[in-house]
Amino acid sequence: MAIRIFVTKSFDRKAGKVGLSDHLLVEAAMRAERGLVDAHLGRYLIKQRVARVGQGRSRGFRTIIVYRKGDLAVFIFAFAKSDQSNLTDDELMSLQALADSFIEASPSKIVDLVAIGEWRPIHVVH
Repeated sequence: MAIRIFVTKSFDRKAGKVGLSDHLLVEAAMRAERGLVDAHLGRYLIKQRVARVGQGRSRGFRTIIVYRKGDLAVFIFAFAKSDQSNLTDDELMSLQALADSFIEASPSKIVDLVAIGEWRPIHVVH
């Protein structure tokens, strides 16, 4: 089965500003596929560390991903550890609600989200 990897429009803007390349994001998703998840946040949400350019993952960014093994990874939120130690309870609840709606999206809805620019595909791995 193929895993489809996407970024949301807002995540893509943040990633561009801070230098999170598609390559680093695909690497984070593939670590999850191998069972190497930094944190399970419930309701199809995981947290994966992504390195800053020239530094390790521990000093880098935390990415929040809507994730279903072997199927879908959607990067929805990122923060630098130096800016924020963790998600607030309100942020987590909002992201969990978003994850629920993304997981329930039909294939045609995903095509529509890509077509209108709300999601950008970054990779499909077979």
